[in-house]
Amino acid sequence: MADSTRHPATPGPPKAFLAAIEKLLRPLVRLLLSQQITFPLLSSMLKGIYIDVAEKELQVPGKRQSDSRINLLTGVHRKDVKRLRSETKSPSTVPVNISVGAKIIGYWLGSPRYLDNSGNPRPLPLKAATSHDASFDELVEKVCRQDIRPRVILDEWLRLGVAHIDSNGNVVLNSGAFTPDQGYDEKLFFFGKNIHDHISAGTHNLLGQKPSHFDRSVYYDGLTRESISVLTNLANSLGMKALTDMNREALKRQDKDKDQSRAHYRMNFGIFNFNAESDSARSDPVDE
Repeated sequence: MADSTRHPATPGPPKAFLAAIEKLLRPLVRLLLSQQITFPLLSSMLKGIYIDVAEKELQVPGKRQSDSRINLLTGVHRKDVKRLRSETKSPSTVPVNISVGAKIIGYWLGSPRYLDNSGNPRPLPLKAATSHDASFDELVEKVCRQDIRPRVILDEWLRLGVAHIDSNGNVVLNSGAFTPDQGYDEKLFFFGKNIHDHISAGTHNLLGQKPSHFDRSVYYDGLTRESISVLTNLANSLGMKALTDMNREALKRQDKDKDQSRAHYRMNFGIFNFNAESDSARSDPVDE
């Protein structure tokens, strides 16, 4: 797809675009190296991804996507194109414990039955005293439809730091429940999902596709550690409120839309906060 913002006579991608890609890749490469993923391994992965994207997303209407055209689009050798296109790819699936857990948390944070008068998730007894009372068992069974025992979910949540048991024996949802404190596989799943969707939103906007996706941030430098601490606490507070409000409305609309044939869209609303010492200050003494 051509970039309409670049002058036709300009050879190769714009320098500003390459600079942005390099900046984007640096933290990813740092993560890859920490996991002993070398350049040859990454290069092999990229070949398959280049071919898959070219095959599925850069098709000419009414024409079959040939090996030669994919070779032309990607620069990957035709032998590799033919070999990789013929390989069977394993479908990507969401781990059961993650998909079920996310739905349960969504209901707990979004359904009035499980909220207190301030709109916060109520501590829930494991089992209800009467059939009219809300309980953790009832919540799990509402989402899982008897497929998974509530105790299995609870034990996993306690391990991941998603919830804890209070002094009254109630299950309490921890404040950071949208992302577990523990559990490397769970963190990896959300890392891939959220970064994928954030980059997809930026790509959509850079390509000039409409309507644009909301993609904004607030950034300042020249701040002290004390100011960073204050702003971090504010970010956590505002971020959780925004996530909770969005979850509540999305749950309401999902229940409303579930029987409609047009209900085949998905959404992902995320918030991030990052801080670090400025590059220009890293060689200077740190103030105590």
